[in-house]
Amino acid sequence: MCLKTSTNKHFLFHKNFRLNGDLYDAVNVAEDDEWRRIRNHVTPSFASGRIKEMFNIMQHHSNKLILSLQSKVDNNEVITIKDIFGPYSMDVMTSCVFSVDLDSINDPSNPFITHATKLFRFSVPLFLFQGCFPVFIPLLNLLGVSLFPKSSTTFFRAVVEKIRAERSESSRKSMTDVLQYFLNYQTNKVSKERETWGLNDHEILSQLTMLLFAGYETSATTLVFLAYTLARNPEVMKQLQQEIDLTFPNKGLVQYDSLMQMEYLSSVVDECLRLYPPAARIERMTKETVRIKGITIPKNMIVQVPVYALHRDPDLWPDPEEFKPDRFSKENKHNINPYAYLPFGMGPRNCLGKRFALVMIKLALVKVLQTYSFLVCEETEIPLKMHPEGLVGPLKPIKLKLKKRTVVSDVEN
Repeated sequence: MCLKTSTNKHFLFHKNFRLNGDLYDAVNVAEDDEWRRIRNHVTPSFASGRIKEMFNIMQHHSNKLILSLQSKVDNNEVITIKDIFGPYSMDVMTSCVFSVDLDSINDPSNPFITHATKLFRFSVPLFLFQGCFPVFIPLLNLLGVSLFPKSSTTFFRAVVEKIRAERSESSRKSMTDVLQYFLNYQTNKVSKERETWGLNDHEILSQLTMLLFAGYETSATTLVFLAYTLARNPEVMKQLQQEIDLTFPNKGLVQYDSLMQMEYLSSVVDECLRLYPPAARIERMTKETVRIKGITIPKNMIVQVPVYALHRDPDLWPDPEEFKPDRFSKENKHNINPYAYLPFGMGPRNCLGKRFALVMIKLALVKVLQTYSFLVCEETEIPLKMHPEGLVGPLKPIKLKLKKRTVVSDVEN
C-alpha cells in the first residue's frame, strides 16, 4: 500500500530493529524520553557556530586532498573516486570528533576506513529474517547477534578509551572537539530532572561511533555520486565551475559565508541527493492510532517511507531519472513538496548532522573543481548497479579520470 500525504504529527519515532549490539543507545536508535535527552545533548555539537569553528579543519584536509590528486592527474590514472573522497571524509570526521589527524589521504588502508565501510553493510539474510520473524529477536539479542559488526564497534571502543585516557586535565581545557564537548557536560549524579543529565560513558561511545562512521560513509558516498553525475553531465559541471570562479576568483581561498551562498552549487548537491539519497528508506512508528485519507493506521504500526523510490516518482518529479539541478533553483524549489524530498529525513528525528555534512561536501567539491574536471572513462560503469546492502551506494567502485582545467579565470568561457 502506498499512501501519499504530508503529515508528521503522529509519526514520532523510527523503527528500532533491536539488533543494535553495542549501539543500543545511539541517538538514532534510542526511543522516547531517552532519545529526547540524548538528542538534546548531541544537537548543539553541530550548531552553526560550531560548524564555522570546524571549517578551518575542513579547509586543512581539503588542501591535502588537492595535493594528493596532482600525481594521479599527471600520470593520467583511472581513479577509484571513493579512494580520494573516503579518506578526506574520514580525516575531517576524526579531526572534528576527537582531534585526531589520521592522514588517511596518504594512508588509505587505515583501519578506520575498513571498519567504517563494514559498519553499514548489513547482512541481507539477517535483515530479512528479523523482519519476517520478529519473535526470534530476543533470542538473537541473547546470542549477541547484531546488524553492526562486533569487530568494528570493539575497535572503535578501544580507540575512544585510549584517546580519553591520554587527555590530561590541562589539555582538556583547550580541546573543542565533539568528544570533549560531551565530556564537559557529563555527570554521574542521579537527578530528578532527566533533561539535565549528561551522557554516561557508554552513551558517549555510542554517539561518537554513530556520528563518525555514519558521517564518513554518507558524506564520502555523496561526493562519489556528485563526481559521477558531473562527469556524465559536463554542461552542468561547466556552469558550476563558472559560479565557483565568480565566487572565488583565481582559485581564491574558499570562505565559509560565500560557500554557503552559492546557489547553483546548492542546486547541484540537492539534485544529486535526490537521485542518490543516503538511505533508500526510512521508518517511523505511530504513537497513536491515526486515520489518513480513509486509511486507519493503528498505534505502534511501522510505516516505511521508500525515499529512493519517492525521489524517482514521475508523478512528483518530471523526467525523474535525469540530473537537472534547476529543479532546486530559487525560482523552482518552492514547487517541491517538502515531503517528497527526504535525503536527511524529516521531523524531530531528521539527520542532526545535515548542515555539517553539506559544508564538508560543498567545500571538497569546490576545491576539486577549482582546478580539475571529472571525466568519464572506459572503466566507468554506465548505468550504475546499486549495492543491495546497507546505505545507498554503487555495487562496484565508481571509476573516473580527472583533467586539469586549462582556463581558470574569473569566468570560464
